[in-house]
Amino acid sequence: MLKKHLILFVFAVFVQFIGFAQSNFYDVDSLREIRIYFYDYNWDYQLDSLYVQGDNERILADLIIDGSLYDSVGVRYKGFSSVSVNRVKNPFNIKLDYVIDGQDHDGVDKLKLSNVIQDPSFVREVLTYEIAANYLPSAKANYANVYVNDTLWGLYTNVQAVNKGFLNDHFGNKYNPFFKCNAENLDVTPGGENSNLSNAHGNDSLDYEPYYALKSNYGWEALYNLIDTLNNYSDSVEKILNVDRTLWMHALNYTLINFDSYIGYGQNYYLYKDKTGEFNPLLWDLNMSFGSFRLTDASSIYFSGFDIAQAQNMDPLLHHTQFSVSPRPLLRNLFLSERNRKMYLAHIRTIVNENFANQSYAVRGQNFQNLIDTSVQNDTNKFYSYADFIANLNSPVTLVTADCPGITQLMDARATYMNNYTGFSGEPTITNINTSPQNFILGDDVWITADITDATEAILGYRFGDNMAFKTTAMFDDGNHNDGLANDGVFGGVILNSANVIDYYLYADNDSAGVFSPVRAAYEFYNIQSQLQVGDVVINEVMSNNVTSVTDASGKFEDWIELYNTTSSPISTSGLFLTDTLGIFQKWELPNQTIAGNGYAIIWADEDGSQGDMHANFKLSNLGEQLILTNTDSVLIDSVTYLPQADDIAFARSPNGSGSFIMQVPTFNSNNDFVNSITENKELIKVYPNPFSNIIQWDSFERVEVRDLLGKLIYTDENTNLVQTSNWDSGVYFISLLDKNQTVKIIKIK
Repeated sequence: MLKKHLILFVFAVFVQFIGFAQSNFYDVDSLREIRIYFYDYNWDYQLDSLYVQGDNERILADLIIDGSLYDSVGVRYKGFSSVSVNRVKNPFNIKLDYVIDGQDHDGVDKLKLSNVIQDPSFVREVLTYEIAANYLPSAKANYANVYVNDTLWGLYTNVQAVNKGFLNDHFGNKYNPFFKCNAENLDVTPGGENSNLSNAHGNDSLDYEPYYALKSNYGWEALYNLIDTLNNYSDSVEKILNVDRTLWMHALNYTLINFDSYIGYGQNYYLYKDKTGEFNPLLWDLNMSFGSFRLTDASSIYFSGFDIAQAQNMDPLLHHTQFSVSPRPLLRNLFLSERNRKMYLAHIRTIVNENFANQSYAVRGQNFQNLIDTSVQNDTNKFYSYADFIANLNSPVTLVTADCPGITQLMDARATYMNNYTGFSGEPTITNINTSPQNFILGDDVWITADITDATEAILGYRFGDNMAFKTTAMFDDGNHNDGLANDGVFGGVILNSANVIDYYLYADNDSAGVFSPVRAAYEFYNIQSQLQVGDVVINEVMSNNVTSVTDASGKFEDWIELYNTTSSPISTSGLFLTDTLGIFQKWELPNQTIAGNGYAIIWADEDGSQGDMHANFKLSNLGEQLILTNTDSVLIDSVTYLPQADDIAFARSPNGSGSFIMQVPTFNSNNDFVNSITENKELIKVYPNPFSNIIQWDSFERVEVRDLLGKLIYTDENTNLVQTSNWDSGVYFISLLDKNQTVKIIKIK
């Protein structure tokens, strides 16, 4: 996972924001032009028919994006309620690589074009995604003028797809369990389950398929486990659910009155299980935020909908304090914890203060309207008048079934309501955060202290890399935790056996409210880092000719490099670089991955970063070359020059982590010493050369047997010390010197 950050070594402290390499195609202040040229004159009839039949097949078209032409893209309608065969302006789902493998525009291979049917302001979806991106992984959105066969079809919102590319950008992998949580048929009757995670049906995926669409190759068992734990063992849910990120999702939905979501009828979100083993909820379909959708079964009061005044004053703990006709365990069961409720309200406070109390949202909304003003006027297929467009930023507009509130009308009143909500204010303050020792090294116990006023409890959250979940430990003001005097307002907490990289945040609360530092935690966090020493982590094994040995997550036999942490402390790879080109020491920057003490990490050398963040931007030569591991200052951490390799033969340190390199059977992500257990005294045997090509010999005449990896007898003879091997296949063999009762692994190379 790529990060936008500064590397500040040794006693450096800063707030780190999780930024990602994303296409400029979704620049929110840009207006795109997209032209679709269908091959068939009756394209609309074909698309209508596919939609009515529930068929996800596509029809072919050419596509021009901002002047760039793409052949043979696949087009279908997207969505449900926004689509109608009686409508001209329907939403489009366009797949650029439908026919031509690998075809994309600036890294984007799928377009999601929404027709803005439920938003007279044209602002809701784009503005909500922009706000959400500050607090959790979120799609991007902007605007596009869409033409069909050179006829202007209208102004659309252009929303980034939540797909494998999105997952790779935000989570550094894309093959873990992944679900779209939208019921096939939305059930708004009392007791309707939809995608609310309320019922564990057992372990038959057919019982879940009406509510959850599996988007990965596997994952049903993980979903069963999540549902079961959430409903029956909620005290353990933090082991398999990113609770903080879930609280952020709820905070955004409730603050922005986005009820076409989990809090309305249990729909319109995704679930992805990241490399920490936790499920992450992901927002989706935000076109009816800011009160455009006003239905929920959270209370009998609102079962038939709620008006604008009720939206302005909607209780953010409604699903906890009121009976839900359909269970909402992702809300109710999490809110059983008083601390979770305080953390959730702290997140709402941050959203309100950063976007609504300061009126920045209104400024952004006006900026968007200014950007698209001419396009809205030119859109003859829009669902509302130009006057409605101008008015709805601030004033209500009448829809078919209800009034659509003005965005500022709703949110200014809502900010006032939240500022007076019990638990919203009265929080502690956190200032003067310090770390010691400032010049910490790998394995040190690191103390974090801070001035915290009006707090009854304080918590330190920390982790050692992106592939680790945040852990928490208590902070104390008792004079015994590097905190000065007891009850002096200075709290201290310790991180034991630290890594070279520490991400951390603080949280404190009292009887009234809670507060985070930084306030966007844990999506943002503080970071301290020290330099690794030579030998802390080593290149342990290299495989440059992986033919049938082991596959990556995509099922491909790619070359790989194994790193080994020689210490007992966790090590983060942040700030390390790997290269196969002498003089270019920062060719590929390793992601912020944690290698456990005496643990391993695999880097795939395949030039394919789209597969995940542990895929290097270079390949290995099976003829041999040099690999160099350096830090950000180009200081050498380790290097190795490996020899030509036969198929499925590795070049590995023996003994593991410290020895010289030898050719051997690969020990992928594990101890290299495993293959040496075939003999207890291999030093008595002098077999050479090894690896060999056309001949192999040893010191004295012996009775000999040679067998391959499967145990098949390849050669046998008596009273010899030399074997001609030119007709042997390359690979691994075992030569037994029977008189000495010893066996040696030998390797034939081309």
